[in-house]
Amino acid sequence: QLVESGGGSVQAGQSLRLTCAASGYTYSSYCMGWFRQVPGKTREGVAIIDSDGTPIYADSVKGRITISSDNAKNTLDLQMNSLKPEDTAMYYCAASSPHICTLVVDFWDTWGQGTLVTVSS
Repeated sequence: QLVESGGGSVQAGQSLRLTCAASGYTYSSYCMGWFRQVPGKTREGVAIIDSDGTPIYADSVKGRITISSDNAKNTLDLQMNSLKPEDTAMYYCAASSPHICTLVVDFWDTWGQGTLVTVSS
């Protein structure tokens, strides 16, 4: 089970930190990631981290967002800085096989329920 927290409403330029708490998962054995979805649009990959701890970011968030995992606590964080209105979305934590670690949504099979991020200008 994956449970997200940390969403909220902020002004453009501010920061938020999202956290995903997992039960039944050992992060070091899976590919873990954050995705987001705006109503009416397809879900897109934001940042993922493979079982070796290597992060991969979508071009739209590079330099502003950092993904990290704490294997001891079994948490996955997404630090989001310099937020923009276009970052407004429901953010989802996800897990997948360590053998396929990609930003492509289709390869991910376990999802949290999401946490809403709203950025106003």
